[in-house]
Amino acid sequence: MKVTFLGTGTSQGVPVICCDCPVCSSLDFRDKRTRSAIHIEVFGKSIVIDTGPDFRSQMLRERIKKLDAVLFTHEHKDHTAGMDDIRSFNFVQKKDMPIFCTKKVLTQIKKEFAYVFEEIKYPGVPAVEPHVIQNAPFTVEGIEIIPIEVMHYRLPVFGFRIGDFTYITDAKTISPEEMDKIRGTKVLVVNALQKTHHISHFTLEEAVEIVEELKPEMAYFTHISHKLGTHHEIENGLPPNIRLAYDGLKIQVN
Repeated sequence: MKVTFLGTGTSQGVPVICCDCPVCSSLDFRDKRTRSAIHIEVFGKSIVIDTGPDFRSQMLRERIKKLDAVLFTHEHKDHTAGMDDIRSFNFVQKKDMPIFCTKKVLTQIKKEFAYVFEEIKYPGVPAVEPHVIQNAPFTVEGIEIIPIEVMHYRLPVFGFRIGDFTYITDAKTISPEEMDKIRGTKVLVVNALQKTHHISHFTLEEAVEIVEELKPEMAYFTHISHKLGTHHEIENGLPPNIRLAYDGLKIQVN
């Protein structure tokens, strides 16, 4: 399995518009963060988790020419806003794009992209094949995926586990039952927004505590805001098995 971090930033991205803080002013490419999403290549299949506002530029940057399915973690715009750009894959692959999400997420997508679901469609609009998922394992192109339900304050959000890899974003709490689904993961990705308390995201300290409890071989933090600190500063203070993800980072999961 090859995982590419398409984006590792929070809803505003980094740098933030109108901000001159040390992180937003940094010249380190690792401090330039588009909205959070990942690309997974496994058994010859190509899967994206979330299509945020930067989806088009992320696909172009990584030169992704094939996409078999899209998974959505939740309905917030920084995770769905770029869905329109799947139409390029529709045109090249000559088929509808399978999308996997909860009924609640699909309802929101139908509101925001109403033209995609109209009975008489305007020529060239994206074509999707919706699959409603629940908190139970499902398959995508023969690949088993285990949803992990986490709470984004009061909003349920799905993380996903594929084999020994687990991806979680926009989490503040995880129940003991859902934590058990993650145990045994070799590579864990989890959100770490900032150092100070936040109502709907793990802080850096809370994310480290999750890693220490689950004990993966490696962990990567994502969904990072400019309030966390520079990549260089924060990563130098982390344990050896925890790294900050950055846009474009590629990892192998055996």
